[in-house]
Amino acid sequence: MQLKFPPLIQATELLNFANSPDLVLIDATNGKNAQENYAQKHLAGALFVDLDSQLADIKADVSQGGRHPLPTLEQFSETLGKLGISPRSQVVVYDDKSGANAAARFWWMLLAIGHSKVQVLDGGIQAAERAGFPLSSSTEQPKEGLPYPINAWQLPLADIAEVEQVAQNPDYLVIDVRDLNRYLGLVEPIDLIAGHIPGAINIPFSENLDADGLFKSPTELKAKYLEAFAERPADQLIVHCGSGVTACHTLLAVAQAGLEIPKLYVGSWSEWSRNKC
Repeated sequence: MQLKFPPLIQATELLNFANSPDLVLIDATNGKNAQENYAQKHLAGALFVDLDSQLADIKADVSQGGRHPLPTLEQFSETLGKLGISPRSQVVVYDDKSGANAAARFWWMLLAIGHSKVQVLDGGIQAAERAGFPLSSSTEQPKEGLPYPINAWQLPLADIAEVEQVAQNPDYLVIDVRDLNRYLGLVEPIDLIAGHIPGAINIPFSENLDADGLFKSPTELKAKYLEAFAERPADQLIVHCGSGVTACHTLLAVAQAGLEIPKLYVGSWSEWSRNKC
């Protein structure tokens, strides 16, 4: 997919069109007390998006699709309509973890339905605060519209069967973006079993960032991932994490590097570990 917009936007750039009628600003910060924290402080005009209820269709049985399976197209269409996002909208999404919390996931989902006008705020809410972007504790009201027209997920996906088939094939590369200790099985704070998919290599998503929590330059990212990919085409690359959320941070970094976006294994370790261990 040829991107029409740079995947990232700087806080100073966002300030220049903060009052644009087509801008929809999204706070995708999630985790414990996320909605309460949003109510206390968010970027002025930003609408809150909940990872669990709006960016995923969570099942009782985590073995079927993992902890954060994608919502149905119909569910996502309705969510976008309620947020006032239409095909003409320019969407900027941020979180408080340099895109790793859920901003990159929302970016990937919008891009995957063909919405090209979407960017992640580099450095998140912290960078916006440093740039002087106004903050708010007010309740933001979306300009609710019609359900967004969606036909299919247009970015490549891998399922558990494909991952099992190719993970130990040297022509393919499966990349686990969790931190090293989780990959090695030394700790596992979330899932039932520690470890990693046999054959998968580890490139922690945190390596996409510099010491200030900003994404490294496109040149640095391109050199890093070209070396890791070793001339494998994008359709032979699969990226995963614990539940298909932080994996999108690496897909964002690859896109920022100007490279074709690899496949996302949404089920990730949360699904694999409950079926193959």
